[in-house]
Amino acid sequence: MLILALETSTELGSCALWRDGAITERRCPEKRPHSETLLPLVRDLLAESGVRIGDLNAIAFGVGPGAFTGLRVACGAAQGLAVVAGLSLIPVTSLETLAASAGADRVLALLDARMGEVYSACYEREEAGHALRGEIRVSAPADIVLPADSGWLACGNGLMAYPELLDRVRKAGLAIEPGSLPTAATVAAIAAGKAARGEGIDAAEAAPLYVRDKVAKTVAERMREGGKA
Repeated sequence: MLILALETSTELGSCALWRDGAITERRCPEKRPHSETLLPLVRDLLAESGVRIGDLNAIAFGVGPGAFTGLRVACGAAQGLAVVAGLSLIPVTSLETLAASAGADRVLALLDARMGEVYSACYEREEAGHALRGEIRVSAPADIVLPADSGWLACGNGLMAYPELLDRVRKAGLAIEPGSLPTAATVAAIAAGKAARGEGIDAAEAAPLYVRDKVAKTVAERMREGGKA
């Protein structure tokens, strides 16, 4: 099975190729827009691997939540490639990706949502992978509901972005793995399981998972917080 995976929901952009369990990953150059670097990186990855778009069984992409522009980059690139090759798409959320990469059975995934908020979700490992418990939320660090029982690990860059959240998590007795970000390699591994189960969507149905509809603060909101217009 050949699966191409794209992940650009954070500043760490990447693409990866899954080939029957072996994963090759390439990461976007730092401090350059993913919109400029992702597709050339994909082209180089496929060429180095001796794979054509038509050889793929599916294309996976990080659907979000995350940076609004980044989500559109991965979704748009995945759609365009899938349409050309007649392939199905496999969306994978950034928080499930964090949970899977953490290596723990019970994971609280926390991703910096900017604007003073955090994307959060709880996952528990099942036979098919990490299953979402409840829903994906966006909220202020103080409003995140922490698991009440034991055995949970909190991971993601939301912990590093908000020291008060890191302090809350530590006091609650959760194990921590701060700073982790979703990668295309993990997206590819998750997508392989989904593809084996026949999961996937038509390219026309693909859309970023924003969770929060508000893209940016208004001028008035920034001014009230001491910012600039």
